[in-house]
Amino acid sequence: MSKRLNPQDILDKKARGQKITMLTAYDFPLASFIDQCGIDMVLVGDSLANVVLGLESTREVTMEIMLHHAKSVNRGVKHALLVGDMPYDAFQGGLNHAVFSAKRFVKEAGCDAVKLEWFDGCLTMAEAIVKSGIPVMGHVGLTPQTVDKIGGFKVQGKDAQGAIKIMTQAKSLAERGCFSLVLECIPAEIAKLVTSSLAIPTIGIGAGVHCDGQVLVTHDLLGLFERFRPKFAKQYVDLGQAIRKGVKQFRSDVSAKKFPAKTHSFSITVEELAKIKI
Repeated sequence: MSKRLNPQDILDKKARGQKITMLTAYDFPLASFIDQCGIDMVLVGDSLANVVLGLESTREVTMEIMLHHAKSVNRGVKHALLVGDMPYDAFQGGLNHAVFSAKRFVKEAGCDAVKLEWFDGCLTMAEAIVKSGIPVMGHVGLTPQTVDKIGGFKVQGKDAQGAIKIMTQAKSLAERGCFSLVLECIPAEIAKLVTSSLAIPTIGIGAGVHCDGQVLVTHDLLGLFERFRPKFAKQYVDLGQAIRKGVKQFRSDVSAKKFPAKTHSFSITVEELAKIKI
């Protein structure tokens, strides 16, 4: 059985000029399908708060919830590098708690790495997690966990001052040992500058084509989340429509006594049935 990809494999892809792919997964079936398609990295994203649990904010998802889903995803991933998304509450107990939380993703859930979004003080935590032996993926630009501090859900780095800030954050995370970096909702030109200036791979989401790789929330890709569709998300299929069609057909078949048919039923022999007295 082939081994999973590791951080060095991801770094090597950038060195060879090969594009990197990453998708989110939150359960065993979806993780299995994604992994079978040769995706490089699978992210157990805190976006599960929105697309799976129906919550309004990713800040509402806890470590216990993340670990529960990461364990399920781990069972379905054989090839891809598995990344656990550090939730907001993982950082609220201080440095030691953050490192402990990162270790839980690896030891309890089987993740190969963790991801952390930029926030004030994240550099110290990122460095400590790396030094503990756990690979870290950084995340700059639009950071949903701290969206209240960056002016809301909007493109970041659209002026020179904001762009320089993002570039500085990216460089700092790379210097602290991160093996890759998510760039979310920033101008393509700025993503190109960041990508060309770093030795580690950049993974874009709403950051243009010049990133070393791309990530999408799988529910957006498959048409499974209709509450909101960001501009950067491309829907490749519409499973939502297919699901509604199938469910409506089931309801119709049951009402019309077409389901279950004989092929879906079990039977007993006439002789055994005759022995039953009511």
